[in-house]
Amino acid sequence: MLPKVINLIVFTGLLSTSVLAQDTKLDAYIREGFNRNQAIARQNFQLERSMMALQEARAYFMPTASMMGMYTKTSGGRTIDIPIGDMLNPVYSTLNQLTQSQKFPQLENQSIQLNPDNFYDAKVRASLPLVNTEIWYAKKIRQEDITRQQATVNVYKRQLVKDIKTAYYQYFQATRAVDIYRNALQLVMENIRVNKSMLDNGIRNNTALTRAQTEQQRVEASIVQAQNNQQNAKAYFNFLLNRSLEDSILLDSTIIDISARLPAGAPQQREELIQLESAHKMALLVEKKERSGFTPKVNTFLDLGSQGFNFAFNKDTRYYLWGVNLQWDLFTGGQRKYRIKQASADAAIAQTAYNETQQGIQLEMDRSANNHRSAAANFGSARTQLQLAEKYYRDQFKVYKEGQLLYIELLDAQNQLTNARLQLLQAWAQVQISQADIERAQATYPLQHN
Repeated sequence: MLPKVINLIVFTGLLSTSVLAQDTKLDAYIREGFNRNQAIARQNFQLERSMMALQEARAYFMPTASMMGMYTKTSGGRTIDIPIGDMLNPVYSTLNQLTQSQKFPQLENQSIQLNPDNFYDAKVRASLPLVNTEIWYAKKIRQEDITRQQATVNVYKRQLVKDIKTAYYQYFQATRAVDIYRNALQLVMENIRVNKSMLDNGIRNNTALTRAQTEQQRVEASIVQAQNNQQNAKAYFNFLLNRSLEDSILLDSTIIDISARLPAGAPQQREELIQLESAHKMALLVEKKERSGFTPKVNTFLDLGSQGFNFAFNKDTRYYLWGVNLQWDLFTGGQRKYRIKQASADAAIAQTAYNETQQGIQLEMDRSANNHRSAAANFGSARTQLQLAEKYYRDQFKVYKEGQLLYIELLDAQNQLTNARLQLLQAWAQVQISQADIERAQATYPLQHN
C-alpha cells in the first residue's frame, strides 16, 4: 500500500527533488530564525542583563575600596578663647623677678578658630560586609531570575519553531498548488487539442472547443491567484527569519510525512510553567529577604590616609583607622511588615497563575491531539478521493475521445480531479501544521541542539 501512496503524492506534485542527507532544510531555517529573529534577540539581551545583575549581586560580597579626600579653607566662625596670658603671665613675672632675667616672656590670650583653615584629609577606605542577609537573598533572587529569563527565551523559541514550521508548510502548500493548477492547465490544453481535432473531423461542433477555451481562462486566473498566495506565504516566512521578503526558499522533501501519525516523544515540562515557578520562588525569596531585614548588619572598614595643615605630609600626618560597624533596625514604622505582605501576595498570585496555566496547557494538548486526529482522518479521506477522481477522469476521458460523452461531463471529471488534488494537498498541510501544534504543546522540539 505504501508504494502506491508514495506514487500518488509524487503524481500530485507534493514532493520536491531536493533531499538533504541528515538535517532537514527546515531545521536549518529554524536555527537561522533563532539567530536572526528580533524578538529572540530582545529576550537574549534580557537574559544577558539578568546574568550581569547576578554578577553584580555576587560583587556585594567582595571588599570595596574608595579614595576619599577633603580640603577646607575657612575664615571666621566660632572660636574658643583660651586665657593663656591671664593664667601664665603673673607666674612668668614672678619667675623673671626671682631669676633677675627676662627668660619668661609675657603671653597673649589665644582665640582658636573651630573651623580648620588650610586643612586636608586624604584617605583610602576599604570595607567588607561581614553579616548581611539581604545581600545573600538578593543573590538568590538574581539566580532565580536567570532561570525565569532563560525559560522566557525558550518560550519565544518554541513559538517561533511553530510559526516557522506553519509558515513553511503553508509556503509548501502554496507552491504545490501552483503546480496542481499548471497540471490542470495541461489537461485543459489537451482537451482543446482533442476538441480541435474532433471539430476538424466533424465529430464535434465548436461548443465544446469554446467551453474548453473558457476553462483555460479560468485555470490561468487560478494560477495567478495561487502565485499570489505563494508570494504572500514566502513574504511571511522570510519575515519570521528577519530576511528580505523576496529571498528564495528551498523546499525539502525530507519534511514529508505521509503517515499522519502523532509526533513521537514524551511531553516535556513547558517553559511557561518554569517561568511561573521561578516567579513564585522569587516572591518567596523576597519575603524572606524582607524578614531578614531585622537581622543585624555588620561591616568592617580600614582607612589609610594623611591629614594636616598646609599640605604637610610626614610621619606625623599619616594614620590608619580600623573599625567595625553595626546596624540593627529596631523599628521602621511598619515598612518591612507591609513589604513582607506584598511579597506574600506576589507569591500567591504566581501560584494561582501557575495552576491556571497548567490547566490551559492541558487543554491545549487535548485540543491539538483532537485537531490532529481530525486532520489525519481528512487526509485519509482526501487520499481515497484522489484515487477515485483519477480513475473517474481516465474513464471519462477515454469515453469522451470515443465521442460517447458530453464535454461538460468530462469537464466535471477534470474539475473533480483538480479539486481532489488540492484537497489532498490541503489535508497534508493541515496534518503537518497539527503536528507542529502538538510539538509546541508538548514542548518536544530539541531546543538545545539549535
